Amino acid sequence: MQWKSATFAVLSLAVLTLAVVFSPCNSQNALSQAANPPLPDYPQGPPPNGAPRWHEQIASSQTLKIGGAALQVDFATGALDLTPAQILPWIQRAAQAVTVYYGRFPVPRLRILVIPTSDRAGVLQGTTWGDMRGFPSFTRIRLGQHTTEEDLVEDWTMTHELVHSAFPSLPDDQHWMEEGLATYIEPIARVQSGELSAKQVWRDMMEGMPKGEPAPGDQGMDRTHTWGRTYWGGGLFCLVADVNIRKQTHNRKGLQDALRAIVAAGGTIDHDWPLMKALEVGDKATGTTVLTGQYKQWSESPSPVDLPTLWKDLGVSLGKDRSAGAELDPHAPLAQVRDAIMAR
Repeated sequence: MQWKSATFAVLSLAVLTLAVVFSPCNSQNALSQAANPPLPDYPQGPPPNGAPRWHEQIASSQTLKIGGAALQVDFATGALDLTPAQILPWIQRAAQAVTVYYGRFPVPRLRILVIPTSDRAGVLQGTTWGDMRGFPSFTRIRLGQHTTEEDLVEDWTMTHELVHSAFPSLPDDQHWMEEGLATYIEPIARVQSGELSAKQVWRDMMEGMPKGEPAPGDQGMDRTHTWGRTYWGGGLFCLVADVNIRKQTHNRKGLQDALRAIVAAGGTIDHDWPLMKALEVGDKATGTTVLTGQYKQWSESPSPVDLPTLWKDLGVSLGKDRSAGAELDPHAPLAQVRDAIMAR
């Protein structure tokens, strides 16, 4: 049993100020609004040894049907200014973004436990585990009592946590890959689902990716476990791999194809895999050796990236108006690669 987490202190790639209009459910994306009677937190018995133990009583339980999966959303007892009906669209948007990116929701069943936190506001913390009490994936979210619907529209944490369901659980030394994938994919998935603009995400990447560069004394990704290297360094690995896959395949394949293949092969959070096994599956799907080759280099050596040159080749630059996002050059050498990364 492995866990992955994101807190409000982690700087997301996503824009936190972009308003989103939520679309009503359709037959493929059904929302059940009927609250069930209070349930015990452990309806299937106590958790196994080593798993987290909580004693929250469940006030209501809802089920979302999204991307071929059933998402059980449990609300622990506690005060919230918002009703479950106002909170569920936030979870639905996140699950829909993950479904769009992967072509389906990565696991067939998932449990989300929403825990109210008194006298606070916003999405405070999220953690995701694999293979928990009958659920392939289990996400716990702490939500402030005074959270508003606008807070939920601007949130990135839920999408980040759900992305974790789409990759195998790895040894601790490769935790950076789990967090790096979630950091990189979350905003791209939200662009593809219509929540965010590509221009703003590219600007956020330009501002965030330098935090993932190796510092003096860095010993490679597997042996340098700082916050910057774990989240942004892992995200930088994904960006460089995505670009290189697309360059080698003349833009016919990308990291998204590799990750979809890993999920299709059973590489989800409820399974423990060696990282090289997952990367080999991804490379086979793209017909390259980008992932395995890059990992061999990055895992044991600092491997800095020439970001100014990369941004120039992709045709992204910082304009004066931050709210407008990055400026995109349609004539840049890798402009088509840049656009394909964000395209649905």
